[in-house]
Amino acid sequence: MEYSGAENHTTIFTIAESPLDENIIWVGTDDGNVQVTTDGGKSWTNTIANISGVPSNTWVYHIEASVHDKATAYAVFEGHTTGDMKPYTYKTTDYGKTWTNIISKDVVGFVRNIQEDYVNPDLLFLGTEFGLYITIDGGKNWAKFTNNMPSVAVHFIDLQKRTNDLVMGTHGRGVIIIDDISPLREINEEVLTEKLHFFKSKPTVMVDQSGFAGSFGSETEFVGANPSKAVQIKYLLPKRHTFGKMALEIQDMDGKKIATIGPGKSKGINIVKWNYSIKQPKVAKGKTFSFGGFTSPRVKAGNYKAVITKGKESFEHVFEVVYDEHSELSDQERELKYNTTMKMYDMSQDLAYMVYELDAILENSKDNKKLSAALNNLKETLVITTGDNYVSSAEPQLREKMANLYSKISSSYDKPTSTELDNLDLIEARFTKAKGDFEKLKKKIKLDDLNLKSFEDFVNE
Repeated sequence: MEYSGAENHTTIFTIAESPLDENIIWVGTDDGNVQVTTDGGKSWTNTIANISGVPSNTWVYHIEASVHDKATAYAVFEGHTTGDMKPYTYKTTDYGKTWTNIISKDVVGFVRNIQEDYVNPDLLFLGTEFGLYITIDGGKNWAKFTNNMPSVAVHFIDLQKRTNDLVMGTHGRGVIIIDDISPLREINEEVLTEKLHFFKSKPTVMVDQSGFAGSFGSETEFVGANPSKAVQIKYLLPKRHTFGKMALEIQDMDGKKIATIGPGKSKGINIVKWNYSIKQPKVAKGKTFSFGGFTSPRVKAGNYKAVITKGKESFEHVFEVVYDEHSELSDQERELKYNTTMKMYDMSQDLAYMVYELDAILENSKDNKKLSAALNNLKETLVITTGDNYVSSAEPQLREKMANLYSKISSSYDKPTSTELDNLDLIEARFTKAKGDFEKLKKKIKLDDLNLKSFEDFVNE
């Protein structure tokens, strides 16, 4: 391909049009020229004489026009075909009148591509023969990105403006995508002096639709995992946490603990995920598992806190979860679903504590055959007391009916049906009667002698 202004026939290897001015176009050639036009191609200026340190006739492998300043551009030179393995990348801020070398001694391997961030002009991504490098200070210092990123040739880089995902075309490893590089925009010298820095976060949508993925062609398809739909709590540790206790809690805005999550302790950016749900309810102990009780209910939309403790120090980050705007539930229906779910959640835990008390009384009342018989008869209506997890013929009791209905309502994306609400009324009436019967039996013993755990200690153990 030829262009006007070339002294000789030459091949254009890369073209970059300024996103700020359509009349500004940069051209890099295979014989080492960097040409620029500011009048839409009517006239051209070869700026290669203003670049020092690059051997003559070295390929201009890539040019990147800045999205922040129309006079700014980046030029990448690549000479490995002549045995030159050095990295060459330059920056101009005056239409090529002067160029500055922005490669530091940290970069290993010749360069193929550079990408400027859309928000922070000092944040640059460098694709080299041996992997990805990142700078947060405009090229004064570079660091190799090694978090799940192999040392592979990066031929192409493109930053997705809408999602902030960094997409790379590589040699031998296909397409590699780094999800959401926006936390890197916040890193500066001040941030690096903090003991822990939480990154800003957008509201997380609690998606109501279940996912579907067909298996057709899966043997020949090459696909990556979909982005996580969970809350992502991102923070920076300037150095790895090695000594002392470090814990991460999710709390409501009143400081009540909702969930406990294992924190990331690595040097650099850590990402911890929370599926916007509280822990599973405490389920009454029986001879078999109650699988319905394994469901974790979602929280309400709103603000929550991620609280990290490091030794005696505490760090807080407020984030928001919001409802799915594509949900077919009205606000009233959603409130009904949440209140019904939590009502059954609390009932499950009340039943669990009741059976815990009952078992303790039974253990202490072996000599009182009449009381023991009455307690056993009551227990048999509450949980399965015979068989094991391999026996499917055991008749479900109150625990199973309660847990199964709770699981069905909690895990559904719809509002509770009238039939489900009727079943809840029946279960609640049966539980109320059982609690009344148990209270009468408890009057026959001294509970203080049993040294029972409190309800709070029991459900949180």
